[in-house]
Amino acid sequence: MKRVSGFFASRAGIIIVGLVLGGLAATLQRLGNPPNMGICVACFTRDIAGALGLHRTAAVQYLRPEIPALCLGAFVAALAFREFRPRTGSAPIVRFVLGVFAMLGALIFLGCPWRALLRLAGGDWNAVLGLIGLAVGIGVGVQFLKAGFSLGRTYPTRTLAGLAMPAVMVALLVLAIYYPSFAPKPATEAAGQAAASAPAPAALFLSKEGPGSKHAPVLYSIGAGLAIGFLAQRTRFCTVGGIRDVILMRDFHLLSGVVAFAAAALAMNLIWGKFHPGFANQPIAHTTHWLNFAGMALAGLAFTLAGGCPGRQVFLSGEGDGDAAVFVLGMLAGAAVAHNFLTVGNTVNAAYAVVIGLVVVAAIGMLGREKLPVAR
Repeated sequence: MKRVSGFFASRAGIIIVGLVLGGLAATLQRLGNPPNMGICVACFTRDIAGALGLHRTAAVQYLRPEIPALCLGAFVAALAFREFRPRTGSAPIVRFVLGVFAMLGALIFLGCPWRALLRLAGGDWNAVLGLIGLAVGIGVGVQFLKAGFSLGRTYPTRTLAGLAMPAVMVALLVLAIYYPSFAPKPATEAAGQAAASAPAPAALFLSKEGPGSKHAPVLYSIGAGLAIGFLAQRTRFCTVGGIRDVILMRDFHLLSGVVAFAAAALAMNLIWGKFHPGFANQPIAHTTHWLNFAGMALAGLAFTLAGGCPGRQVFLSGEGDGDAAVFVLGMLAGAAVAHNFLTVGNTVNAAYAVVIGLVVVAAIGMLGREKLPVAR
């Protein structure tokens, strides 16, 4: 067990895991997930919000099984390596708000940091603006960290609290597999014909067109999600953490895995003929460059203050981290807000949202600074 842990902690280990993760993400695109969206924690969480009826955008409503599988894969890894440690901290409402604004920023760009890498690997040059914005947001967040920003330390808590998020994810996974409908049986043949021509009432919403209608087979999605969750938990894989560590400590360990992720996705796209370079006509993207930059700058700042990228937050919630679970729930709420208030992509409302978001998250960074001891 120690030898395995040592491998995952090594530079070679995280590079290999990055290659596997990037390959799996590209494969999910090949199997039916939306183009340049093999796995996107922000977009997939948004689709889940739609499936649950939290927003009304019909094109993005599907209970993506990858998200609960990511959490449960991390949960299994944490149990296997005795790292499941139920814990919680302070400032839950602040963490929730950070999750909301992180999601608003990501959906203005149209993707989380993972999707930014997948878009780049598919030839979408708009992702370059997003990644630069992400790095700038992380850089600003690092300055807040250096100035003493903290949301408080975590403390051990009851096992029940640590099991709450994995239990929720199990329930979502069951729903994703069975996708139940509560449509009543028609009393007569005529009623049955009328019901067939009308939308059936369902427990979950399901897109008939658009990105929400495109998905890989459920079992493949679950398998890939479990594998990614397991491997990412072991290596502490985190895109935001990779950039943060380079800026803060000149440590390239995590970033090497991120680069491997992008390289593997690029290689797969080249093999399958899915690399289409350019700015225009890219799938599920827009060319308003300043919003691509600013949306990801907002997301990067919020992720840094919260302690990790959206994928990392999902993995931590699988380890029993209640703080990460609150952030994930904030992202779910943020997805609903983004679509209900029409702040997604390059809409007029998106411009207002990104400005408000940057002001609010920067204020959190300023007010969350603790007084540091004065050196003598």
